[in-house]
Amino acid sequence: MILYEYPLNERIRTYLRLGRLFGRLEQLIVRDSALDHHFALTTIFELLEATSRADLKSDVLRDLDKQKKQFASWRGNPAISETTLDAVLAQLQESFDHLTGQHIKSGMDLLQHEWLMSLRSRSAIPGGTCEFDAPAYHAWQHHSAPQRRADLQEWTASLAPLAHAISLLLRLLRDSARPQKVIATGGNLQQMLPQGSTFQLLRLSMDETSGLVPEISANRMVVVIRLMRPQPDGSLAPAREDATLELALCA
Repeated sequence: MILYEYPLNERIRTYLRLGRLFGRLEQLIVRDSALDHHFALTTIFELLEATSRADLKSDVLRDLDKQKKQFASWRGNPAISETTLDAVLAQLQESFDHLTGQHIKSGMDLLQHEWLMSLRSRSAIPGGTCEFDAPAYHAWQHHSAPQRRADLQEWTASLAPLAHAISLLLRLLRDSARPQKVIATGGNLQQMLPQGSTFQLLRLSMDETSGLVPEISANRMVVVIRLMRPQPDGSLAPAREDATLELALCA
């Protein structure tokens, strides 16, 4: 199955982008290749752009607090495991405390790192980090893998509380709904949403062997999914056949 996620508000759109970047960075740092660590650095620079919004931290803290209150309200419910509830509340509190205890904006220390910022400027130029343009960076790439990894971990330390908070919020959001099987008749699905709904994320799973690609649009009232079939020239043409999908709407 191929999973597609579609944000239903701008805040979740930002969280998904950050989640993707933090996930990529985590995979690249643990590798040994200098090329992987080069792309880890370019991912750090993307994160600096993506986290530049002044109100991002307050949005994340507000969502963590909202989740804490929601989970705390379930105490005493016989259908809820108290052990599991305590574990989730502890994770939320820990993430909240780490983020509030951070006295500088996430990534602010990197913006004051002269060498990294010069490298950030060079990386915006196609091929701009060649050895004749950035000899110090060329030398850094020849350091041992453990040394480069230690540098990367040190540089990203101030981003860790935000990364953990985003990961936790997205996990809780994704776990808030179970997928339901639906039929896209003639390649189209339109589903009305309950009035006053507060859905934040649409998750759509499709059979990989179908070769179909979804085009998704949604607002607070309706979800529309059109199935498309890739053509040899790379364009997309509407699919006309029925298809079974798995759809989850996360609140």
